[in-house]
Amino acid sequence: MGEFDFSVIFDNLPFLLKGMQTTLLLTFLAMVGGIVLGTLLALARISSIKPLSIVAASYINFFRSLPLILVIFWFYFLVPLVLGRPVGGFYSVLVAFTLFEAAYYAEIIRAGITSVRAGQFQAARALGLTYGQSMRFIVLPQAFKAMVPVLLTQGIILFQDTSLVYVVGLKDFLVSAELIANRDQRLIEMFTFVAIVYLIISYSASQGVRLLQRRMQR
Repeated sequence: MGEFDFSVIFDNLPFLLKGMQTTLLLTFLAMVGGIVLGTLLALARISSIKPLSIVAASYINFFRSLPLILVIFWFYFLVPLVLGRPVGGFYSVLVAFTLFEAAYYAEIIRAGITSVRAGQFQAARALGLTYGQSMRFIVLPQAFKAMVPVLLTQGIILFQDTSLVYVVGLKDFLVSAELIANRDQRLIEMFTFVAIVYLIISYSASQGVRLLQRRMQR
């Protein structure tokens, strides 16, 4: 550790912060998009309409059976072909993460919906609410309240998984650190710093989820 150069970290903080902004933005947008799409998939999965349920189940099983890095590669090359023009690495991986995470969020949300007592839904229908109104005003609010800790935990996993964008050269936090490490030949310093940052953020977020879970249980 006597040769550990802290200056390489402090001198490149602006560049590293820009990479972290990309990481956090990708995490936030993919999480929001995944939850929205996952909710629709969960509702389709439990729907009494058989073809709709089969399509949703097939989507969920398909993406849950694939490695994330393959999905990133797939959409990185597929999205520009579909649109007929380049869209940039960020939007390609955003689509990949959103569609991939939606499959996992769908299962979480489906479990949350089914955990709500059937009597709640039946009472809502007895009061004259439609199926959509019953889900919107009665079932989903209770389900999401119970699911918040699990959804946030999946968000932490998503934050860690964003490091995989290095395979397409997107300059997130990890790639930014790698560029500096290779340029200045300071691999130990940069990758140690990256590990510490990921550890602090992930551990702090997990502790926050635990605290939230305890408060909700009370």
